[in-house]
Amino acid sequence: MANIITTRNVRLYYGDHEALHGIDLDFPKNQITALIGPSGSGKSTFLRCLNRMNDLVSGVTITGSLKLDGKDIYSPQTDVVALRKKVGMVFQQPNPFPFSVFDNVAFGLRLAGIKDHKLIQERVETSLKQAAVWEEVKDNLTDNALSFSGGQQQRICIARVLAVHPEIILMDEPTSALDPVSAGKIEELLLDIQDKFTVAIVTHNMQQASRISDQTAFFLDGKLVETGSTKQLFMAPKQEATSDYLNGKFG
Repeated sequence: MANIITTRNVRLYYGDHEALHGIDLDFPKNQITALIGPSGSGKSTFLRCLNRMNDLVSGVTITGSLKLDGKDIYSPQTDVVALRKKVGMVFQQPNPFPFSVFDNVAFGLRLAGIKDHKLIQERVETSLKQAAVWEEVKDNLTDNALSFSGGQQQRICIARVLAVHPEIILMDEPTSALDPVSAGKIEELLLDIQDKFTVAIVTHNMQQASRISDQTAFFLDGKLVETGSTKQLFMAPKQEATSDYLNGKFG
């Protein structure tokens, strides 16, 4: 299985404080990798290294090697806008822009300079279908995206990411603010699009990680304690700390 992202000895500092301690983790192409661990363990901080979202935080220093398709993500030559097009992000709280559903999904295409209206229309429809929300919004594409339910807003945000054809989708607890039915729809859509995209998802929901991911990585206190196939890690963890966390002894 080819790895689309490889990371080696990744350390992140807030000023003098080291928050990530030498993370080595690979993301296999067209697989879902779940990052699990208690709050404050470094999962989201690490996820944000992968598309340079931590560049927006003052006083952050990152060392080590992070490569996408063999190219250094942190090279001075890296075009960060192009990187974030390749590595899309879905946040914990749905964050549609305060304009129409259509314009939300078309936003990244127009930003990329695409002017062909027919192509934009096709891409918007395809992305909303992939995000399993087309049937719910197709008659209301001109309505403000904020007028829809939280679960629909989150799927509109996923469609916005899918429209620019990313290679990888990063998801930071994308279902934690949603009701169980909406969360289930997002899990289903992740399994549906998995053959086309690589997904890295931070989740506190152990059942969710076990249901949807191929690979799971367990973080604790800024360290990667253990990684392996989801089945192996859940059924026969190699580290005592992993077993304790999965059995609810802390977290």
